[in-house]
Amino acid sequence: MRFSIGIPRVTVQRQMNIRPLLDARRTSNPRPSWTALFLKGYALLSKEIPDLRRAYIKFPRHQLYEYPASVASIAHERDYEGERIVLLSTIKAPEDRSIPELEMQIREARSRPVLEIKEFRRSLKLARAPALLRWSLMWLGLNIGRKRARYFGTFQLSVYSGLGAESLNPLSPVTTLMNYGPIDENGSVTVRIHYDHRVMDGASIARALERFERILNGAVADEIRGLGQDGISARTSIAGGSL
Repeated sequence: MRFSIGIPRVTVQRQMNIRPLLDARRTSNPRPSWTALFLKGYALLSKEIPDLRRAYIKFPRHQLYEYPASVASIAHERDYEGERIVLLSTIKAPEDRSIPELEMQIREARSRPVLEIKEFRRSLKLARAPALLRWSLMWLGLNIGRKRARYFGTFQLSVYSGLGAESLNPLSPVTTLMNYGPIDENGSVTVRIHYDHRVMDGASIARALERFERILNGAVADEIRGLGQDGISARTSIAGGSL
């Protein structure tokens, strides 16, 4: 949070109609989670738009650093030692992974014991470090280009729509954070991109949201329709999540 507060973050939202995606999901048995679908769509969007793969870093000088592929950072609420905490898992190059594969990785991060997941262990270890050491390590991780994506991702996905709620001003140190609200029966949903204004401007994000809607109703919906042709393996991979 310390490093998120200083970022000039702006939010742009779009009221989308994702009825084609909703209809495609309804025909799939079992249904893939909305988290996996929005993740795949945003990864495909980032593949098209280099701005979404850029980060503002300060070492060795202030500059924009562009990554060749996305790394998704996904927030999970987990129980640990009797308390609910938020931990982040990462998925490299989600644009190149199938929806069932994304589903499986998300489900594992939500269900496996906390200490069995490398990113979670690292976060907990860092949280126990002395404050000065913790801040120094995080500053280096955020400002050394080749390290940043590995530890923090190039974008973050954090949603509460499964609880019937929306996050309007989330904090994150990454360039963009995407979230969405509850999806109604007609496919209407509010989608937001919270972005670092040092990296891009509002007009770019507005155009990106328009393109995002088309990707969700196009490439992502088409992939869902094709899952039935993959047989039992696809059904087995998807089974278990629907948030």
